[in-house]
Amino acid sequence: MDTTGTLDEALQRLHASGPERLGRLTNHAPMAVEALAANGRPEAVHRWLDGYASRLEEFPSAVEPVTDADWRSALGDPRRAADWIVYFGRALAERPWREVLALWWPRLLPGMYGGSTHPVIRVGHAVRTLLAGESTGPRLDELAHGLGYWAARHRSVTGLAPVAGADSAGAALDAVRPIAERKGGFPDRLGNVTSEPVWAASVTDPDEAHRRLTELVRAATHRYATHGHGDETMLVHAATAPNAVLRTLPALPRDLWVPSLRAAWTASAAVTAMYAPDAPVAPVPPGQVTPDEVFERAMAHGDEHVIKLTDTALDVGDGQALAAALRAIGLIEPMR
Repeated sequence: MDTTGTLDEALQRLHASGPERLGRLTNHAPMAVEALAANGRPEAVHRWLDGYASRLEEFPSAVEPVTDADWRSALGDPRRAADWIVYFGRALAERPWREVLALWWPRLLPGMYGGSTHPVIRVGHAVRTLLAGESTGPRLDELAHGLGYWAARHRSVTGLAPVAGADSAGAALDAVRPIAERKGGFPDRLGNVTSEPVWAASVTDPDEAHRRLTELVRAATHRYATHGHGDETMLVHAATAPNAVLRTLPALPRDLWVPSLRAAWTASAAVTAMYAPDAPVAPVPPGQVTPDEVFERAMAHGDEHVIKLTDTALDVGDGQALAAALRAIGLIEPMR
């Protein structure tokens, strides 16, 4: 993790900006700069951020304060993003961050599907930073921004019919039924997801939940190497959303691990159903390339989704995961 202060400087720059742009697109900069810093590239942080700066919008206007008494009425209201961020900033100034996270994680977890799963991904990056180093002001503020964005974009998925699954995460993802109507963006498609393969429902042990979540991240990352062409950008989230949950588990009470697995599985399965291609392609072996070289290529490419998937691929750490990162580099347009 960056110990030079560069990440804190970048986060301070970014906290003058809102969590979205153009009314619906996510501000990916906090997640990307955290990934650069976490992978030992603090020297690239401000250079990358300078290239992304034109995509940033001003911090949104407040509507009315969120309070402990009325927070439920503000949940899932994107107009209240600023109100929520201020609320969490105040909470994190008054209480330890793990305590705030443990209180709000089960409240927010059922709604991790709003904002194309970006809010929970942003929280996962923020938590990784806090677990790895000091709880500095900018890093606590980043957690407040992530939690606030999640609360504002809170959207649940209910009523999914259980269908036949499989014993492994990879086979369960293969069993996902693609949605019939594939028009529109993420919110429209999410409403067309009606079923989910049985895979995580029977888990009750926290350690088994951790093991399965690790397996899911690996399987979804591997799958990108063969299925990423279904939608080169959106299918990244089938891996990065559950990995955000996995990164957060060490900061959570163990009794929250099982519901975390179930929510992460629903996210990965739903993204798979929404964007799966008609047929896979054969994976291209990564050759003799090292993880460090793959991350260098991702940095040179510059796209935020490439950087984040490569960051997850390095967590997985095997050849098929590196092949997935290289596949993303080949499929996604470089940042200009």
